[in-house]
Amino acid sequence: MNQLEVQIMGQSYLLGCPEGGEQRLRAAVQRVDEAMCRTRDAGKVRARDRIAVLAALNLAFDLSDQVAEAAALALIEWEQESLRVLLSRLDDALSDDGQLL
Repeated sequence: MNQLEVQIMGQSYLLGCPEGGEQRLRAAVQRVDEAMCRTRDAGKVRARDRIAVLAALNLAFDLSDQVAEAAALALIEWEQESLRVLLSRLDDALSDDGQLL
């Protein structure tokens, strides 16, 4: 495991990082830093711990939206595939003699 020094809201942190995960960790740090800075810059909260909690809640809420969106897309793709299979089965059944009954 590697150690990676990062900055979040101007404060240094030494984080453990699995081999090959440096880029993903840096991207995560950047998202957290941006979320915390946005919360701080909104001007209503000054305590670092409260900023961190609000930023974490905002990130979790955004993630839940993305998960719901991905699930909806997966359901649509599944429904489309089911319809393709059903239509194919109907075509096969009708192609035998051209009559439904």
